[in-house]
Amino acid sequence: MLRGIAIMAGLGVATSALAGELRPEEAKRFIAGKHFSYSCFDGSKGAGLIGADGAVTGTIQIRGAGPVRFVSLPPGTIRVQSDSICASLHGMPFQPCFAVNQIDSRSFRGSVSGLGFAYCDFTRRNPRLELSSAAPPPGAAVPRASASE
Repeated sequence: MLRGIAIMAGLGVATSALAGELRPEEAKRFIAGKHFSYSCFDGSKGAGLIGADGAVTGTIQIRGAGPVRFVSLPPGTIRVQSDSICASLHGMPFQPCFAVNQIDSRSFRGSVSGLGFAYCDFTRRNPRLELSSAAPPPGAAVPRASASE
């Protein structure tokens, strides 16, 4: 009985240690080079990745309606500074910086510093697994296009 309580307490401490605001270098290790889907406070959603070089590649659907658009931003767009993570976007009058709060081992919330209501929730995903799970089961009939189509 005591052993079970000790294990549960250890898991609770380990889980709570995962949650919380990440320092810039910790955030980079947690995020860079991994695929995430996201949904934002305004309904916008999409998926993509931030490269170790600060490049951004992915999709966005503004306010959750309309077409899904492909986005590719150059290296250096996301910059890790000693005390913050900021975005450098051509044409923006200011450089937004972000707080990164890890929720669990697969997800985090990114919010604009000073504007806690302006956030997106990100969940790690594995596109290779998603492709394989979308494939028909072995032996299933696969519809084929005819020459007249």
